[in-house]
Amino acid sequence: MALDVMQPTPTWNAEAHAETVAVFEAVAGDPDVSITLWCRDNCPDCRRELPDFAAALEAAEVPDDRVRQIAVDDDNAGPLTDEYGVERIPTIVVERDGAELARFVEEAALPAATHLANELEGALD
Repeated sequence: MALDVMQPTPTWNAEAHAETVAVFEAVAGDPDVSITLWCRDNCPDCRRELPDFAAALEAAEVPDDRVRQIAVDDDNAGPLTDEYGVERIPTIVVERDGAELARFVEEAALPAATHLANELEGALD
């Protein structure tokens, strides 16, 4: 299922975010790395964070089948929320073979793509 909030921002500038794109290119190149995100289309935080995140994934050519989008209800409940400890949205988890490499939750100090790229630097070697 493709959520509306995962439509890439058309004005997002990949060149201005070259370091972030490079990290996600490494994600794209590692078939053992997957991304799972929890959100809902009517969530203001999801609408703020996810279109730029989707644009970063698109610029890095991360395959769609490696990004699992999970819709939650108005109480942030949904598939795998208990297993992953999801309480706030958006939550984005990057894993390699089931081991968590990075996580973004709702309102980090940096945008989702930048936050995750910073956490992933060095973890993908």
